[in-house]
Amino acid sequence: MPGPSANPLKPNSRRHRGNTRSTGLIELPAEGCTLPVPKLPAGRKWSSEERKLWRNLWGSPQATQWDDSFMPSVAAYICHATAVYEGTASAWQAQEMRHLGHQLGLTPSGMLALGWIVITDE
Repeated sequence: MPGPSANPLKPNSRRHRGNTRSTGLIELPAEGCTLPVPKLPAGRKWSSEERKLWRNLWGSPQATQWDDSFMPSVAAYICHATAVYEGTASAWQAQEMRHLGHQLGLTPSGMLALGWIVITDE
């Protein structure tokens, strides 16, 4: 019976023992994205909290992998997240927020699925 599978994210994983090859993961900078934050899409009035979340998301390490084609998905994530945080979300909105978060790499499982890892100085 085989043992636990190798985990490239853990330094004591078997994958690192005697293996000097790259993990094949895309390393994201811990300081986040330094590119200018795109403008929020027009068509609705955005609250100050939504604007703050927009800036935070576009300044995240994950945003280094996004281009302008991600703007609608990030905006949709913010709309659903706002409804969830306010307690007004329906079940499908909460589920859509979860799916978008995963696809944008905003969750640990989403980052792993995309092959991303945040690199710190530690």
